[in-house]
Order: sequence, then C-alpha cells, then structure tokens
Amino acid sequence: MEIKSLKIGRLTTDNNLFLAPLAGFTDRAFRQVCIELGAGVTFTEMVSAKGLKYNNQATRDLLKISTLEKIPAVQLFGSDPEIMRSACESYDLEKFDIVDINMGCPVPKVFNNGEGSALLNNLDLAEKIVSECVKSGKIITVKMRSGVEKGQNTAIELAKRVEDAGASLITVHGRCRDDYYSGEVDYNLIKTIKQNAKIPVIANGGVFTKKDADNLIEKTGADGIMLARGALFNPLLFSKILNINSEIDKKTVVFRHIDLLLQEIDEEFAVRYLRKQLAYYVAGLKNSKQAKLRIFSATKISEVKEILNELDFG
Repeated sequence: MEIKSLKIGRLTTDNNLFLAPLAGFTDRAFRQVCIELGAGVTFTEMVSAKGLKYNNQATRDLLKISTLEKIPAVQLFGSDPEIMRSACESYDLEKFDIVDINMGCPVPKVFNNGEGSALLNNLDLAEKIVSECVKSGKIITVKMRSGVEKGQNTAIELAKRVEDAGASLITVHGRCRDDYYSGEVDYNLIKTIKQNAKIPVIANGGVFTKKDADNLIEKTGADGIMLARGALFNPLLFSKILNINSEIDKKTVVFRHIDLLLQEIDEEFAVRYLRKQLAYYVAGLKNSKQAKLRIFSATKISEVKEILNELDFG
C-alpha cells in the first residue's frame, strides 16, 4: 500500500489510513490510541442528528475531541435533510472539520427508521441530505455499503450522486447491508466507483493484516483504507501498515487505552465499559476464554490489569 497524503476539500491529511466510526468503540480514548499509532483521520461513533436537535446528553457525550486530532471528524446519521443540515450548523459540531454521513449502518433499529444503509434504497433522499449538509460549509464525506442486498450494487449510482451533490470523499464498505460484517468484499464494486470518481475513494472491509491492506488497494485502486474491526483486535495494525518501527507491544497499547479511558469516566463504569473492547484485544490468545470470563466478572481496574498481565500477548 502506498502511503500518501490526501486532499479532502480544503484539508490535507497526514496519510491515507483512517479509523472507521464504530458505535460503542471509537470514543476519544480509543481514537487517541489509534492516532498515536499512526492513524491519519479518526471518526467519532455515529451521532444522531435528532439526538442533537433534542439536546440528548448521551449523544453530546460522543463529541469529545482528542488534542491529537488534527482533522476532527464526526459521523452523523439521520434521514431528514433539514435536521441533518441543522446539526452540521450547530454549536455541537462547531469544532469538527469533517462531517461524515452514515449510509451504511446495517442494524435494524437504524435501518428500519430509514437511516444508515436504508438510504441505499432512497437515492433521491440520500442526495438531498448531502446537498443540504454541504450548505453548512462543513466538509461533507459519505460512508456507504455496496447495497442492501447482494448484487444490488446501488453504491455505484449513489457515489456519483453524492459527489455531484458536493461530497469531498467517499468511503465504500464492500459488503451489502445483509452481509453485516462477514462475507467477501466486493473489490470490483469499489474499483468501479474509484474509476468514475473525481474525489478520493476510501476502501473498507476485511483488513486484519498489512497483506490484507496491500491486497485491498491492489484490487480496488482506492486512494486509501479505513480500518474497522482489524483495529479493534489490534490498534498496532496502523503502525504495521504504515511501516512505523515501534518497540511498543500490544499489551502496552491495551494498558495505554485503559489509562486514557480512566481520564474520561469513573472506574466502576470503566470496568463495565471496557469488557467489549477487551474481548477483542484478548481474542485468539492462549487462555483467552477463561480470561474473558474473569474480566467480565471483575469490579476493579486493578483486577482487570492483573488478568491481562497473566496473558501472553506475543
């Protein structure tokens, strides 16, 4: 994979390796870990435009920015163009340079509300959302899937429409909504979108190793890559793909993440909150099953760290 800067609207990135917006995971602490390991742009968890409109505090809590984020980027979801534009223009998003529009989330509660990947079935509305959000003056990007069903490939037409509407970058997850997070990545679809786009196209899906990253770029010709679950398993994947020689090991990264999180929330909540992330970190390690059971019953961070210290992270 060729490492290069990308121009997104009026901004230029440090590199072309990004962290995907991941609900329940890409909080400020995790994003900072990934930036420290080389991520060029990181995105917040997806934020509800309606939640901002109705002053939902839990929604606002997702908008904390790390001091290391040179290009703060938020992901917004919704289906009402006016509400989406209003969110882009709100004080809540004032500090964000990029607003990414979610057109790929597959979960039923989002899809059934006409948001996320449901917009792949309503191209007129999707285009209207982008054109309205662009009027806010924010740099607007879009993350989409290939379609709702396998073989639908709606993303080809959608990509053209959102570019014409003023989007500055497109990220394509090469799976359909029905695939969720498994199945083969449609390299040809991403390649077709890249060949027809005048703005940067980022490929997403199936990258867990440096070889996977090289393969994805080779087969799609994309301008860059967005890491998702691969980063959850091991944020050091950023350094490996970027060929950053670092003596930091995975255990150090895990402990760094824990310590950063403790600066955000109290210990009691942190112990519970960390469980899902630590399940990714220890996956595949010797005695990981027993470790996860113990982590899920721990009540103090000191207990969690003691359990992690017993594991061989390699």
